[in-house]
Amino acid sequence: MNSKRLQAFIDALWDDEIIPRLIEYIRIPNKSPLFDPQWQQHGYMDDAVRLMTTWARARLDGLPGATLEVVRLDNRTPLIFIDVPAAHGASADDTVILYGHLDKQPEMSGWADGLGPWTPVLKGDRLYGRGGADDGYALFGALAALLAVQEQGLPRARCVVLIEACEESGSYDLPYYVDHLADRLGRPSLVIALDSGCGNYDQLWLTTSLRGLVGGTLRVDVLTEGVHSGDASGIVPSSFRILRSLISRIEDESSGRIKPDAFHVDIPPQRIEQARHAAQTLGAQIYAKFPFVEGMQPASADLTELVLNRTWRPQLAVTGADGLPPLGSAGNVLRPFTAVKLSLRIPPTLDGARAASALKRLLEADPPYGARVTLELEKAGSGWHAPALAAWLEQAVEAASRTHFGRPPAYMGEGGTIPFMGMLGEKFPDAQFLITGVLGPHSNAHGPNEFLHIPMGKRVSAVVAEVLARHAVRPDPAPAESSGA
Repeated sequence: MNSKRLQAFIDALWDDEIIPRLIEYIRIPNKSPLFDPQWQQHGYMDDAVRLMTTWARARLDGLPGATLEVVRLDNRTPLIFIDVPAAHGASADDTVILYGHLDKQPEMSGWADGLGPWTPVLKGDRLYGRGGADDGYALFGALAALLAVQEQGLPRARCVVLIEACEESGSYDLPYYVDHLADRLGRPSLVIALDSGCGNYDQLWLTTSLRGLVGGTLRVDVLTEGVHSGDASGIVPSSFRILRSLISRIEDESSGRIKPDAFHVDIPPQRIEQARHAAQTLGAQIYAKFPFVEGMQPASADLTELVLNRTWRPQLAVTGADGLPPLGSAGNVLRPFTAVKLSLRIPPTLDGARAASALKRLLEADPPYGARVTLELEKAGSGWHAPALAAWLEQAVEAASRTHFGRPPAYMGEGGTIPFMGMLGEKFPDAQFLITGVLGPHSNAHGPNEFLHIPMGKRVSAVVAEVLARHAVRPDPAPAESSGA
């Protein structure tokens, strides 16, 4: 691999073609089905698919024999399936899967002046707007890497690019597609996912684990209609107070620690050591990247503990509420119900279905005062824990990181969830995984002012190309324990 030629090829492709397409992609409000139940009628998902596939089809001429299909199962979000045959003498029996998604999180409030979720703004190296970094760039970055390897005439195994449209809703459609496409997926030896984060923009970050996610709507009903608070308070228990007490069954409100042992696991010693190293590398940036209000402090002064809190410990967030009128119209009424959206991140090795059942039992049992308490589960996804890195892959990412970043790679778990990784980990236990991404400091995926760090996107594309080239000529030993596994 001529690395300078590689980076120049990828930089030009990004500047001339990818960035303009991502600008158009950001304009499309293709929210994930959980946030847009009428997504089929609105057609935004189809618009995003059309934008990506139009560009991809025009570029497949540079990958002889490649095919593209938009697979549509009944009443499910579409999936882009690109099949690129092996090239230049590489084995046709081997397969690499490159994964990403094109659905987006909802708008969120609080965008800075001049910015907005569907308003692409290019400022220096940053492209602002919803979905560019999470995860619109993935299809473009994957094909850029494939085209770069082809441009140098190097061997490359068969590659399958999968871009789903349900990831932000928990990927509940994806298992059906994986089963439907099982024969065409083959038995992948390498899975590359471009939907993760990075601790900084100065080096390659490999994700060693992902937390699972259990979530849904917790609702407490006490009345059939609202009543005068001066008449009812003291007689009718407040739905908010009952809900608050239920949440305290899960979370210690003074520390944020999740109370039940059922939601905790033993953290592997190697991951604790990697957390220490990440803390040393990032320093205060672990928490300084967040937009704290003046005087606010992080949950702990111990940086290693912060990394472990974010990657291996369960944590609860209340992400929405219903039954609460806006402040301007909040009369003196004892409200009939309160409902909140709960998002419980669970450790990578904890079974999501079991955690969801435990959460539902815990919250619905013995309702205070006989109130009507319901937890409507919406997500029950398990996390993912990386297998040991094979020596060839560890060496490949080490060399690629030093070449394109000038620094060795770093290894750290991520606090988010990519359900596809858990599915593939179970289905293909012998596969190697390269999980990386561009979501670094202040990029703020899911929140206001989300941006894509363009140089990071370019360099990640180049790293993927280097790994694909190395994969095609790798030896065949069993995976060995390494610093990244």
